[in-house]
Amino acid sequence: MLLKALLRLRRKNRVRAKISGSESRPRLSVFRSNTHIYAQVIDDVTGKTLCSASDLKIKEGTKTELATIVGNDVASKMKTLKIETIVFDRNGFKYHGRVKALAEAVRTAWIEF
Repeated sequence: MLLKALLRLRRKNRVRAKISGSESRPRLSVFRSNTHIYAQVIDDVTGKTLCSASDLKIKEGTKTELATIVGNDVASKMKTLKIETIVFDRNGFKYHGRVKALAEAVRTAWIEF
């Protein structure tokens, strides 16, 4: 298990060396645990989290459905902050399953990557 986590952190560092969020185009960071999924929009210049969402309080649905709900929630919060374009940070996870479901939900809310 330690090797798997180490490989994910290597992928994360490799990707994070190339992408960064700014005030005009913040970074949408996704974290996926075994039971929950979290998303936060970060301005890397100031080091502040602009908005976030998670599935901690949602009780019903499959994990993929919960990821879609979290994607819609964070997209609506971005709309209220007038954020229209973002940089997507998959945080070393594969763009597959729950991470993809969250990203597609954000895209359907007309947020551009």
